[in-house]
Amino acid sequence: MIYLKTDEEIELMRAANQLVGKTLAEIAKHIVPGVNTLQLDKIAEEFIRDNGAVPAFLGYNGFPNTITTSVNEQVVHSIPSAKVILKEGDIVSVDCGTILNGFVGDSAYTFCVGEVNADTKALLKATKESLYEGIRHAIEGRRLGDISYAVQTYCESRGYSVVRELVGHGIGRKMHEEPEVPNYGRPGCGPLLRNGMCICIEPMINRGSKNVVFERDGWTVRTKDRKCSAHYEHCIAIRPEGPQILSSFEFLEEVLGNNAI
Repeated sequence: MIYLKTDEEIELMRAANQLVGKTLAEIAKHIVPGVNTLQLDKIAEEFIRDNGAVPAFLGYNGFPNTITTSVNEQVVHSIPSAKVILKEGDIVSVDCGTILNGFVGDSAYTFCVGEVNADTKALLKATKESLYEGIRHAIEGRRLGDISYAVQTYCESRGYSVVRELVGHGIGRKMHEEPEVPNYGRPGCGPLLRNGMCICIEPMINRGSKNVVFERDGWTVRTKDRKCSAHYEHCIAIRPEGPQILSSFEFLEEVLGNNAI
């Protein structure tokens, strides 16, 4: 069942999502060569709790940490570790969630570690742009498939591939609500987009093949060909005046400055 949010609930969701954006900005300050991903996780947890919220991921279906930190060929859900030390030229996708006033915020961003090669930057740029292309089609009265098709065609027309096994989702009082939001599909298909629907659109786009492998840790998903993957995510609300982005990249991009993709 798709739960439509009231104006008041959407504002509470906005607050939870804005905190995610600020948390990603705090993490961005520390993404440099030599830092390990567990350090980033500790920074995130402390920041979230200091701001009156709790980490949404910590303990979710047994997940042991506050954020996921997926490096290079890792697509999503990688567990932070003191053994994973970021180095010059890496990319790291950080996914983060908060629970504030009973509602969940959720957003993700792929960061460059130092100077990254041009081909990888192009993948990140296309993936991020596909997110906004999907959002542009999130119009009341249209269909969910319009969003999915927009993301898919934008990326595939540029030579990238779209992961099939992982999708975006509805969100509200729970992290994952109906409907699922694939990054591929047919226009005019799927659930009707209605005022008050809140969804997370999150393109997971590979430089090589779309095929992925689920690692033995039960969480990490990586590309089968070990080529790099990018992941960006916004939480949005369907509104009569058009889609509203409840999360934010503005805080982290202020930190990144000219280094933002």
